[in-house]
Amino acid sequence: MLMVFWKTGTAHAASTVTELSSKIPGEHARRLAQALTRFCVQAWRTYTHPASAAEDQGENSEGWRRERHREAFAKATDAATKPNLPTDGGLLQSYNPVEEAAHQVGRALHAASDPGLTARVVAEVQEELAAVERAELGDLTGRSRQAVALTRAGASPAQVHAADTILSRNPLGSPALFTDVDPVAASIAAAHWLQAAADVTAEVSGLQPTQIVVEADNIEALAHITPTAVLEHLELGLTPYTAITGMIRDALIVAEGRIPDIDDLCERIDEAEQLADEHQDPRLREALRREIRTTPLDPMCPAQDLLEDLLDGIRGCWLLYQEDTEDDDAFVDAVRAEANASQDRLT
Repeated sequence: MLMVFWKTGTAHAASTVTELSSKIPGEHARRLAQALTRFCVQAWRTYTHPASAAEDQGENSEGWRRERHREAFAKATDAATKPNLPTDGGLLQSYNPVEEAAHQVGRALHAASDPGLTARVVAEVQEELAAVERAELGDLTGRSRQAVALTRAGASPAQVHAADTILSRNPLGSPALFTDVDPVAASIAAAHWLQAAADVTAEVSGLQPTQIVVEADNIEALAHITPTAVLEHLELGLTPYTAITGMIRDALIVAEGRIPDIDDLCERIDEAEQLADEHQDPRLREALRREIRTTPLDPMCPAQDLLEDLLDGIRGCWLLYQEDTEDDDAFVDAVRAEANASQDRLT
């Protein structure tokens, strides 16, 4: 039996593609499953790495290549049904990873030589592409829900609005942020609500908004580095969208084994060296070096990591607010009022 699995933010969902004939060798079945998995990875990469998120959009640029990858959706069905096959000892392969992955599915089907299987698998390919297309539009229902487990270098306005609505109901966060909406969109909305929480807490504590989460870390251990960095970006005038997608973009670059900002990294190394020289402590130098990171986020799942940290930051604001008042509703009401009053940050 050939089955498909996908993440949903909580558990995995599964569906049977087709029962396999006993005439199909196990090796052929495994090769087909591997080819379909590879195709899905390449198809969803066009969602996580859209052309619009690339810095360069010129001809032969990264943005140009990503657009060609996305356009290959239209060729996938033909490639799966009429793949390039070896001829005269050679094999024509496409430079386009989506198109080539579809050809690999087609070659696996050709080896299986089962017309019924081909028809069902091609329908499966079309269904997966349709799921990507729905996710691009902000519809994360059905198979498109697997987008909640991915990190996209951008966010749909519809998804940001959905996340904002969830936080409006509960400014301290909700599991629905991890299961019902895109995590980057949820992080953008959470940054907006973190700013509102920091502003109202600053009024009662006398601290600067950028000091709130660090101070709250003295009450309860919190992930304070990332929320503080986001608050600092917002204080400089960046919108939640720009601040969050910038951090996500850097983390995705790190995940590919590259350094997003070499000048910034060198500057932080120099600062660590200068501080160690001032204290003349070799152990401090080693400790400071270990703290230097190319991204504060987990490169394997940066959006989910960022969302968790931002919600931790909102909790930190609540903890510090409680120092002056024990009325939980007062904090929630004040944050909700502040977030609603500054709603233009999200547009």
